[in-house]
Amino acid sequence: MRQQKKSGVNIIAAVAAGVSVVAFSCPKTIYVHPLNELVSLWWTFGSGTRLDVGTNSQPSVTVLPPYSEELSSKGSATLMCLADKGFPSDWSLSWKVDGSSKSGVASRGVMKDGVYSWSSTLTLTDAEWRGATSVVCEATQGSQRAVTKALSRAECSQ
Repeated sequence: MRQQKKSGVNIIAAVAAGVSVVAFSCPKTIYVHPLNELVSLWWTFGSGTRLDVGTNSQPSVTVLPPYSEELSSKGSATLMCLADKGFPSDWSLSWKVDGSSKSGVASRGVMKDGVYSWSSTLTLTDAEWRGATSVVCEATQGSQRAVTKALSRAECSQ
């Protein structure tokens, strides 16, 4: 196989043109050779830089209410936000309760069938949950429109 030396700027064009990319230990040198095999949807260059290849796709977002047993036994309410089938991998999830930002615990994206899924949990005290009118989960990614899903407290049985 004939190898060609390419600059880092040409990597994306090389991948799009149907060649596979192999990175060696020197961080400024990347060797490219013609593609003779099936290509994975992603390549890793050096220490942690990742190139996702695919079509931008907004995830579907679902907010799951707290479990009623948790409210009665623990005095807290844990809500879960699920974002499914989005691309690329750098979508992030955030929470708002009645318009005020709240910190949740988010998972890293998990790839299946060429798209990603994410989750985030938000734990509120029983008083915060009972006083809330609306809880919103928002999925954002730099180049795409945000996707939001609201859960009205009135929709829940407790």
